[in-house]
Amino acid sequence: MQILKQDINRRILDVARQEFSQRGFTKASMRDIAAKVGVGVGNLYNYYPGKDELFCAVLAPVVSACYAMFDKHHGECGQDALYMTRENYLLSAVADYMTILKGNRTLLKILLFKAQGSSLENFKIEFTDRATVQVRTWFANNKLRHPDMNIEISDFMIHLHTVWMFTLFEEIIMHRVTGDDMARVIEEYIKFEINGWKHLLNIG
Repeated sequence: MQILKQDINRRILDVARQEFSQRGFTKASMRDIAAKVGVGVGNLYNYYPGKDELFCAVLAPVVSACYAMFDKHHGECGQDALYMTRENYLLSAVADYMTILKGNRTLLKILLFKAQGSSLENFKIEFTDRATVQVRTWFANNKLRHPDMNIEISDFMIHLHTVWMFTLFEEIIMHRVTGDDMARVIEEYIKFEINGWKHLLNIG
């Protein structure tokens, strides 16, 4: 019976993802989702007490992926700033961006363009605010290891750094950039970003 419940839940998430992708949060209907899953709408509410809870469950993988990537580079145990000057960092950063865009493209599209009316509609703003504080802490921690590093960077510049990441994602999705073209654009963007930070931080 437990396996059956897991199968139904997986089916609910699959159908909901399709509905949210096509219709957005506001226009998607729990009744339509239940009908396409093949369960009663009351049964659907046994799994998810509301449309917002279902929406968040569908998008949980991409939300987690975004935060995990940022924590990897700028979290409490994030990369040393000097690592940004190495080729391995470039390759790692490109791979991280590619993983999010290739592995979660539909979910990212829903999150960035179809979340109006949900509790995730301000995800970019909330992520950017948290990232600004997080990077400021990352700067301070790196300053302890590298006294010559310049960390007198405005909060607004840090804010823009995160906004540009989401702009990159949005433009790649809107213009249907895929494959080698996507990898090239991401590499160019990260090279540009790295060299800008190296200059501002006085490293490398």
